Amino acid sequence: MAELVRIELTDEKSAAAVAARCAAATTGAALPSHARAKILLKAADALEARADEFARLICSEVGKPMKDARREVARGTFTLRWAGEEARRVVGEMLPLDLDANTEGRYAMIKRVSRGPALFITPFNFPLNLVAHKVAPAIAVGLPFVLKPDPRCPKTAEKLIGLLVEAGWPAEAAIVVGGPLTAAEALVRDQRFRIFSFTGSTAVGWKLKTLAVKAHSCLELGGNAAVFVGKDADLAWAASRCAWGAYAYSGQTCISVQRIYVEQEAHSEFRRLLVDNIKFLVSGDPKDENTDVGPMIDEKAAIRVEEWLKEAVGKGAKLWAGGPRKGAFIPPSLLEGVPADCRLSCEEAFGPVATLDAVTSREDALERMADSRYGLQAGIFTNDLAFIHKAFERLPVGGLIVNDIPSFRSDAMPYGGVKDSGTGREGVRYAMDDFTEPKTLVIKSS
Repeated sequence: MAELVRIELTDEKSAAAVAARCAAATTGAALPSHARAKILLKAADALEARADEFARLICSEVGKPMKDARREVARGTFTLRWAGEEARRVVGEMLPLDLDANTEGRYAMIKRVSRGPALFITPFNFPLNLVAHKVAPAIAVGLPFVLKPDPRCPKTAEKLIGLLVEAGWPAEAAIVVGGPLTAAEALVRDQRFRIFSFTGSTAVGWKLKTLAVKAHSCLELGGNAAVFVGKDADLAWAASRCAWGAYAYSGQTCISVQRIYVEQEAHSEFRRLLVDNIKFLVSGDPKDENTDVGPMIDEKAAIRVEEWLKEAVGKGAKLWAGGPRKGAFIPPSLLEGVPADCRLSCEEAFGPVATLDAVTSREDALERMADSRYGLQAGIFTNDLAFIHKAFERLPVGGLIVNDIPSFRSDAMPYGGVKDSGTGREGVRYAMDDFTEPKTLVIKSS
């Protein structure tokens, strides 16, 4: 059985060698769709069988609470299985061309073909499932790739790629690399990569896109997700979901609940319910199966969030929940009346923080939700069908979640953002579309 190819980049020359090696890997593309499907399904079975091992590795590498780590492994298993199913459905179309006199007697057969070698860069917060969301669609369409996981969690990514290689995917078509940022930038600039897919911070993602001159780029970047809670909503459900969405994994997800707008008539009751839900969250050691909120990825990240909290309170915001930082741990924090120019209002907190405000009208809610340079997902709690349609048309986001939080994501659905939140879509079927392009054969009848 072939072994995982793991290369440590040292300079631009080593990056160029990796790009050349990936470009020369044609064995994956030569596999028929049923073989690619079997590889993905076999790897999914192997991941499911080793779920506990992977969950513990995720917890140890990035401090994700065990209950969330187990959930991530289950999602990663689904992602691989769904890709295995979709690998059998890479279909084209037949287009009659007798549309005018000049094209009579012809038809076009359109086939989707892979764009070419891909470069994937993934973050720390979902070290398994976000890797799966790139490599599984790539395998489904027969795409060789180079993967650069976050240096804080290389073992999870390597172990997942190892399962895929063991399942039959050619090792030379799945290269995992490490190394400094300069070497990674050299990979991005290399024009042998025809796809560049990045998940991470907004600033880094847009910068790297400028280097990937000829590659088809897919960026899944940051957000500061907004939620509207209407007076007709199930307030207890909305409060419990907002508490989970704001503070699970210490808010270190790009669709973490950050801004909550509540209709005036429901504001006091919702705030009481939300604060009560926050009190029930268990903070502590991520290895403890009962822990909801653990430390952030490192103390530097926690210090940044602490500074943003102090800025908001210093400008008049009221702190309803929270407390002093302890090393890398920030207690779940809820603030009300945060000024619009504070970073907690207009930037991505990426920490266990949410802001709360009352709105006097639903029109005001939509305007405030849309007032952001980000546009990943939003959530609204209401049973007003007319307002749901209005919000869907008006809010500049990649996804609107009704009667749940923007943190909801199905691994089968299209997922991505607009504005500074990125370009392109993940979700297996939709990533496969991004990784392929149409190729046309025109036939003239005799």
